[in-house]
Amino acid sequence: MVRYVGVDNMIRLVETLGVEPFLVGLADYIEADFRRWTAFEKVSRIASHSRDGVIELMPASDGALYTFKYVNGHPKNIRSGLQTVTAFGVLSDVATGYPTLLSEMTITTALRTAATSALAARYLARPDAASMAIIGLGAQSEFQALAFKALLGIRDLRVFDIDPAATAKFRGNLAGYGFSIASAASAEEAVLGADIITTVTADKLNATILTDNMVGAGVHINAVGGDCPGKTELHPDILLRADVFVEFPEQTRIEGEIQQMAPDFPVTELWRVITGEAPGRHAPEQITLFDSVGFATEDFSALRYVSDRVAGTDFFDEIDLVAEPDDPRDLFGLIARHPGTAPMMSAAGAR
Repeated sequence: MVRYVGVDNMIRLVETLGVEPFLVGLADYIEADFRRWTAFEKVSRIASHSRDGVIELMPASDGALYTFKYVNGHPKNIRSGLQTVTAFGVLSDVATGYPTLLSEMTITTALRTAATSALAARYLARPDAASMAIIGLGAQSEFQALAFKALLGIRDLRVFDIDPAATAKFRGNLAGYGFSIASAASAEEAVLGADIITTVTADKLNATILTDNMVGAGVHINAVGGDCPGKTELHPDILLRADVFVEFPEQTRIEGEIQQMAPDFPVTELWRVITGEAPGRHAPEQITLFDSVGFATEDFSALRYVSDRVAGTDFFDEIDLVAEPDDPRDLFGLIARHPGTAPMMSAAGAR
């Protein structure tokens, strides 16, 4: 039997632990796996692009455990009442090849993306950062806000979305979480004076959410929305002024903000900053940019975390995903001995 964590059980787990403690614990797992980066078998996600969006597989392994995530990105879905991103994931034992956990990852991906953003900012933002602008108030926005509060203590938010309903949704969902939220009339107004800028828009196009004149000295930019070929949010001049940090360069050069730049555009891998092998922020006036596209090791961390958290609880079901005959050589016997599967005579042989 394989443990299965569906949407209802994931919601129960997050409610029981608390969203912010869940994010902190998840960030700890992500950080721990970044610290052993060289132990992982890594590959860029395998993407199937269409006019409407993308479907991807994201595998990772440390030699003992193997994970993959199925995830889609379809920005137009929102117009028909569907999620733009959905996902599920599998955790397996490398020694046997058997899956040990099947889990929803639509909610979990939102949590791990936010946890990774805040983890990166803990190394890259100014230590005295106290305010954050969020441009784009879709499905990811509340998770980003809560992760930055839980990991960095950010409570002062300036927010903007072209859809007033999205702003109302954001403010309503975060009421009671201790934020000071100012709704801006434009992206320019939202970022004015902010210490951290998070861009998290959804449209699959080369957009310019931030221009160079909107970014002042000392700002940390958390660029989340640009995560596939042909989808960006920042003007290239911002990248020329900033020190850019990425997860897996081979993937980010195809999908991230740096797809706009030359193939040899200099970047620093986040794991090297976390392990102390490379500097992160080294001056108060430095502009830092986390070009976040999401990488499979973060899903690996998330599935490990969920697996550990549900152990010894009732936050999962058991499903017969894998056939388990008494004799591993007698797979057909499961069918032959099952009621209602007696052999049927062909019409030609019937009497």
